[in-house]
Amino acid sequence: MLELDLQRATEASFPSETEFRQWCELALRQRTADSEMTIRLVDEEEGRELNHTWRQKDYATNVLSFPADVPDEFLDIPLLGDLVICVAVVEREAAEQGKDLKAHWAHLVIHGCLHLLGYDHIDDDEAEEMEALERTLLAELGHPDPYADDETDASPIVTTKDSE
Repeated sequence: MLELDLQRATEASFPSETEFRQWCELALRQRTADSEMTIRLVDEEEGRELNHTWRQKDYATNVLSFPADVPDEFLDIPLLGDLVICVAVVEREAAEQGKDLKAHWAHLVIHGCLHLLGYDHIDDDEAEEMEALERTLLAELGHPDPYADDETDASPIVTTKDSE
């Protein structure tokens, strides 16, 4: 079971809580334990501030992933972590890349959830594994390969607080 805390810190429009839950549950289905996570939807100002604080980058990025750092004595709690999504960046990227907005939302939520599960794209082998899983999950939703037209860096700007 997924306990999802959806925090709305922006007046911009975004997908429904039902859609966020669907995307998270799809990405987390390999996890047999219960899961708790937060998705915080922010404006560019908060997105820039968080990206600057955690990554020393002075711009808003699409998604920041903050995996829970739970001490060993509390490992039985289902807390996965938090995703912070900058709504304006997601919308701008979809338009600039000619992607369906709903498909881009689904991709970024799934991508962020996979980071919370420990997936990463720092080296090529990890990136290939993560991207293959993303393609499979998005295809189940009827969405196209998000990397099909990307001839440069196949990874979106999604990062974790531990990577640069």
